[in-house]
Amino acid sequence: MNSIDPSDPGALLRQAVAHHQRGELAQAETLYGAVLAREPANFDALHLSGVVARQRQAPQLALDLIAQALAIDDSRAIAHCNLGAVLQDLGREHEALASYERALALQPDYPMALCNRGNALRRLGRLDEALDSYGRALALTPRYPEAFCNRALALQALDRHADALDDFGAALTERPAYAEALHGAGVSLAALEQMDDALEAFDRALRAQPDYADAWCSRGTLLLRSHEPQAALDSYHAALALRPGSARARLGCANALRALGRRDEAVAAYEAAAACGADAGTVAYLLASLGAAPAPQASPAGYVAALFDQYAGRFDRHLVDVLRYRTPALLADVLARQLDGRRDLAILDLGCGTGLCGPLLRPLARHLAGVDLSAGMLAQARELGVYDTLACAELTAYLAHESAHWDVLAAADVLVYIGDLDPVLAAARQALRAGDLFVLSVEALEGEGYALRASGRYAHAAGYVASVAARHGFAVREQVACTLREDSGEPVAGLVFALG
Repeated sequence: MNSIDPSDPGALLRQAVAHHQRGELAQAETLYGAVLAREPANFDALHLSGVVARQRQAPQLALDLIAQALAIDDSRAIAHCNLGAVLQDLGREHEALASYERALALQPDYPMALCNRGNALRRLGRLDEALDSYGRALALTPRYPEAFCNRALALQALDRHADALDDFGAALTERPAYAEALHGAGVSLAALEQMDDALEAFDRALRAQPDYADAWCSRGTLLLRSHEPQAALDSYHAALALRPGSARARLGCANALRALGRRDEAVAAYEAAAACGADAGTVAYLLASLGAAPAPQASPAGYVAALFDQYAGRFDRHLVDVLRYRTPALLADVLARQLDGRRDLAILDLGCGTGLCGPLLRPLARHLAGVDLSAGMLAQARELGVYDTLACAELTAYLAHESAHWDVLAAADVLVYIGDLDPVLAAARQALRAGDLFVLSVEALEGEGYALRASGRYAHAAGYVASVAARHGFAVREQVACTLREDSGEPVAGLVFALG
């Protein structure tokens, strides 16, 4: 630095850029500052100071510096592109998208702007447009690992996990130790039930980048799903050591402690997760299931959707092979007795999930529809080809718009996520044609009313179901005590009702 003529801004700028290119950010920042002390309106020094500020995790300063540069000269596509990246760091996705669009108006064949535009569109949920933008970037630069990785993330969001793995693989061909691509591949492998390969992908991501907190969390989630709660807890603790304020890691710790039976520690961990910004409804619900808070009237919709989205790929196999799940067959038996040969019916499968009831209901139906909160479950149900229509919605709200539309409503193991049955039975009465049938299952509760169990599911007393049904004009046509499935090797007692 002593060899630089401090009176020559051009020489200072060239030396600053050389330090910047070598990753020597502090030296570059100092020299850019020296340039600006002599030439406050130097576009390059302002712009590149902003880039350094972003690299040093100071997005607001970066925003101010790049904006000052663009106030001097707004014809530089690269500055608009970097401004968009800073706006994305600040969570201002719509403004970021506008910056990328401005960059591309100035330079249409700009691969980085196209890739970053794809990122903004992806985060805004405009996934098809994002895929197009990544495709345009790759057409210009076929060996572009970031574009492959980010396109894979968009495919992942569309539940196209096999396609996502192809793009993650392409990114890793170009950059074998690309931690984000390794992590993304692990997420898709887990969604495809390739658990050993997923764990290896997370471990490779962490070897490439040991301070990757999200990868530690994903590893913990995988281990918890694989019934290894202590190993999961260790992974979540590693994430928290890196990012103490992570709501995801705090919530993961709480779930692992719950699975380990360490109730009091789990309660404290859930409370810490809430303090870090975890979804308040989900935390309150999980605390209630541990007896540490009042039980809500129903499970939070977001909790149920997330639970079943991550469970979708292995749902059928786990229920049938591990939990000895019998509820669809039990409902079908009750329906057969009640319908006495009637067919050609309009039937709605409430909480249809992956469609386990669908093949049993299809022979009875002129029109068979399903509704579920989980997009992942509905993707599985769609592959069966037995439903005429499928909708992603909360069932009570969906029923409220279905006045006198259905001959049969079926709810297999869905009311275990609803405590107060009054709203759903009111909506069911409105949705059914006069004189028709609602068949449903509940977990059986000894005593009165309903209760939220430690499993996170509600149980209902027979008398409670009958009294709420009567309040909405239903008679109990049939009530069957049964075993719905097994849980940890123990039978789960249930009740199947036919209401009409």
